[in-house]
Amino acid sequence: MRRALAVLMALFLLLPANAQAYIGLCCAHCGGNMPLNIFGGGIPEPKEFRFKISQMFMRMGPMRDGTKDLKTSDLVGMPAMGKFPAVPESMNMWMTMFGGAYSFTDDFALILMSSFRYNTMPMRFNAALQAATGRSGFTMESSGIGDTKLIGKYRLYSDDHLAPTQQVSMLFGVSLPTGSIKKEFTENPAAGQNGTLLPFKMQMGSGTFDPIVGLTYQGSRDPFWYGANLLYTGRFYDNSQDYQQGDEVRLDLYSMYQFHPQSVVHLQLNGFYEGRYSDRPRLAKEQGHGHVGFNPNGPFTSPLFDPDNYGGTKLNVTAGIQYQPIPLHVLELTASAPVTQNLRGPQLAEDYRIMISYYIEIPTKDSRRYKGMPAPRELGF
Repeated sequence: MRRALAVLMALFLLLPANAQAYIGLCCAHCGGNMPLNIFGGGIPEPKEFRFKISQMFMRMGPMRDGTKDLKTSDLVGMPAMGKFPAVPESMNMWMTMFGGAYSFTDDFALILMSSFRYNTMPMRFNAALQAATGRSGFTMESSGIGDTKLIGKYRLYSDDHLAPTQQVSMLFGVSLPTGSIKKEFTENPAAGQNGTLLPFKMQMGSGTFDPIVGLTYQGSRDPFWYGANLLYTGRFYDNSQDYQQGDEVRLDLYSMYQFHPQSVVHLQLNGFYEGRYSDRPRLAKEQGHGHVGFNPNGPFTSPLFDPDNYGGTKLNVTAGIQYQPIPLHVLELTASAPVTQNLRGPQLAEDYRIMISYYIEIPTKDSRRYKGMPAPRELGF
């Protein structure tokens, strides 16, 4: 994975400047002037729809506290010794993201997005659980629809109405709690655990209506596109399990280089901050879910159940390539790995992620290019 990321970065740096890029930002919209993995990327032309589907795979591990990696063997053991009966070894997440958008004018578009997630997390047992179950551990699983985001994007400034080289936009909307926060164990070999609540990160959503606001800057100078995207997601009240996730802040910086009329490579820095979780779930406080012996005042069975083991900061580097197979269609591949992570732990650190996206624009009869104006073949149209 890291070798593939290095190859993409080298491609970005070494390809000769032998292609003529589109000058400007494609009438302020289109898929080609912003990486599709960045929130709010890919806005259609006025009076047109766009649809995007992405498949992302992310691997997490090992455990980390602050900036220090931890071995599973350092954490698994007897609770009386300050350790945990069950500790995760890694986590794999497959996420299918799908969304659509419609631009009402050159300045305003509405975006709707959701996802389907499937998580697997191998767990290692301590000696007592191994003796009781006859197994060294098991794989925890969860799946389902995630939260749904309804976002407006409004252009605040542009230096040209149709083909700006500088523009600033505002993002505003809400994350709707369509993802479950009541996923339960189903295949845990430990006695009495099936039917109890899974840990926070194995749930599908936040359980709350969360406001989202952000600012996007986009610029271009042939043959480069570049920009920054700042996004804040707030968590202001408790969900039905009597806790709230931490606030999130994302900052993405990107630069894109068009080396072919139908191809662009890009390089990104992706910063992320997550705040503390407020409390344990109600079922943990009332029935002892996630606690040894189901005692709400006892130690946690795994660091995954402790709300203090969530949140922190990380900085990723991402490299990718966009390709336009035919006009109005864009295919993108990205690979990402962390540069640094400072996590409140112990919790699983991110290892790497890979994403492939497919984007299509569909003009309506009211759009500028519906009749007699075929889409140019350059990327972004």
